[in-house]
Amino acid sequence: MRVLLAITGASGAIYGLRLLEELLKAGQQVTLVASSSGREVCRYETGVDLTAIAELKQRWQLPNAALALREVDDLWVPEASGSAAPDAMVIAPCSMGTVGRIAAGISGNLIERAADVMLKEARPLILLPRETPLSAIHLENLLKLSRAGARIVPAMPAFYHQPQTLENLVDFVAGKLMDQLGVPHQLFRRWGEMV
Repeated sequence: MRVLLAITGASGAIYGLRLLEELLKAGQQVTLVASSSGREVCRYETGVDLTAIAELKQRWQLPNAALALREVDDLWVPEASGSAAPDAMVIAPCSMGTVGRIAAGISGNLIERAADVMLKEARPLILLPRETPLSAIHLENLLKLSRAGARIVPAMPAFYHQPQTLENLVDFVAGKLMDQLGVPHQLFRRWGEMV
C-alpha cells in the first residue's frame, strides 16, 4: 500500500511518528510531508527532525524502508494528482486550520491538495484532529469532511486495555489509525482479548 502521511502543526506529532514507524515495519510504502509548523512542533515535542530520512530509518533500524519525503509547497509531485494518488492518506496530527482549509476546498499546499485529491477520488482520507475544546466551527468542518468521505479518528486513547505507560496510550491511537488503513498490527489488546 502507498500511504501519504502528513504531519501538521497541531500538538501530538508523536502520533504521526508512531504511525510512520509501524507502517514502515509493516512493509508499507510511505511518503511523508510536513508543514513548516509541523516540523517545528515535532522537533520541539520529540526532538525528531522530519527532514532527515536517513536518521528516521536509523532510529527504527529500518535501513531499507520505503520512505520518501515531499516538500509541503511542491505541487508537482505525483501525490498532487488524481492520476497518481496514493492508496490512502493520513494527517496525524491534523490542525484545525488544516481541517478548515480542506473543508473549504482550499489547496494552497501539498497537504491540502492531496487531501482534496483523496476526497475527489473517493480514496481513504484519515484525519487525526488534535484540539480541545472543539468550537462549533471545528465541529462543523469535521462533519463536513466526514460527509465528504473523510474518516475522523480523534486522538482519544482508551483505557480498557489498562495502559501502563505513555507509549501504551500513543500505541492505542496509532493502532486505530492502522485499523482504518487495514494494516494488521499488535499495538494494543482488543476488547475481548483481556486476560
